[in-house]
Amino acid sequence: MATVTFEKAQRWYPGADSPAVKGIDLEIGDGEFMVLVGPSGCGKSTTLRMLAGLEDVTDGRILIGDRDVTKVPPKDRDIAMVFQNYALYPHMSVADNMGFALKMAKVDGAERERRVKEAASILGLTEYLDRKPKALSGGQRQRVAMGRAIVRQPQVFCMDEPLSNLDAKMRVNTRTDIAKLQADLGVTTVYVTHDQVEAMTMGDRVAVMNAGELQQVDTPLNLYTKPVNLFVAGFIGSPQMNLIEATAVDGQAKIGEYLVPVDPTSARKMQGRITLGVRPEAWRLVSAAEGGLPVHVTVVEELGSDSFVYGTCDVEGTPSNIIVRVSARDQVHKGDVLYVTTDPRDVHVFDTGTGLRLSE
Repeated sequence: MATVTFEKAQRWYPGADSPAVKGIDLEIGDGEFMVLVGPSGCGKSTTLRMLAGLEDVTDGRILIGDRDVTKVPPKDRDIAMVFQNYALYPHMSVADNMGFALKMAKVDGAERERRVKEAASILGLTEYLDRKPKALSGGQRQRVAMGRAIVRQPQVFCMDEPLSNLDAKMRVNTRTDIAKLQADLGVTTVYVTHDQVEAMTMGDRVAVMNAGELQQVDTPLNLYTKPVNLFVAGFIGSPQMNLIEATAVDGQAKIGEYLVPVDPTSARKMQGRITLGVRPEAWRLVSAAEGGLPVHVTVVEELGSDSFVYGTCDVEGTPSNIIVRVSARDQVHKGDVLYVTTDPRDVHVFDTGTGLRLSE
């Protein structure tokens, strides 16, 4: 096991107008599960491939432990890669696939067999060791790919969207398996995904990237409750945060003709154009007489214990869709008009110009 350190690591592809990764600084602790998340093209996979040695580092450096691996060939970095497409040899059995890297490294046959059986036991693959990959389900194939990484006993696991090819139910089950496995093994893991739900449920910490830059590196809870800017606020959370344009007036936020109270810290800092962020679950239903924002319901997503209500609001500055989470007992229907409000502590305030957070 080891720490992983990116020191102003940059990747600039020949002919590109700007770097794919713009010189990131990131420290990943020994045994930590770090998730890199962001939209397509944000540089997260490039960052992982730089660590694995599959992409050259244009500037800066990367360390595994105290060892500078910036110019070290991939095979000498002591990392194991798990790919999106499994990359299994179709003509080999599960056991041979898992032990192939050890065979190439000329590991003794008895030791190789011991490691393969041990990994198979951990992953629940013991009864499948003699089968070919075509006889396995997608989830089982991904576990074989995981087993191939485990038997190498590397310092670092690199996982590049390993669950993308699985169906929704299998993806939920497998992400739980991977998170538990990583915790049991204690191997430093860098995991790339575009799915922020996956990131929030698996990572010890999550690094949010956009346009080749780190936006915020924090625990899943802090990302959700204290996003540092508008990008993180809009990206983290499913459904996403409601982002509403407003104007600062005497320590309050004015949305059209509505005044929204905000926390004292924000009230002191804000001026001019601001953006308010309200999570769907932070809205409260009130009566029309209490003066909440009117939401004309267009879609209701029934989830059993609660529902997500999507609606429009004619008030200036509100987005095309207002999203409200309500209890199933509220019995909201398409065509209804809801009136909603929220509490100051649940309002995130951002400077519209810089996108930076003003709230505590």
